[in-house]
Amino acid sequence: MRIASIAKSLIAGIAAGSAAAVTAAQDNVITTGEGVTMALAVLGAWGITYAVPNKPSSPSAPAGPQGV
Repeated sequence: MRIASIAKSLIAGIAAGSAAAVTAAQDNVITTGEGVTMALAVLGAWGITYAVPNKPSSPSAPAGPQGV
């Protein structure tokens, strides 16, 4: 299954942003610093995930789990 880099990075950004938002909302108040942390988590996840290429599939590798 091939997933485009942009879709992969969007999902990573949503995951990172929601994790930071849940942590920030524990006290029912989101401060400016926590907002900046959420934004940086999303931007970092987008950039890192988009920059790292998908692992190329080798034609001789088995499709199933290894060692089972």
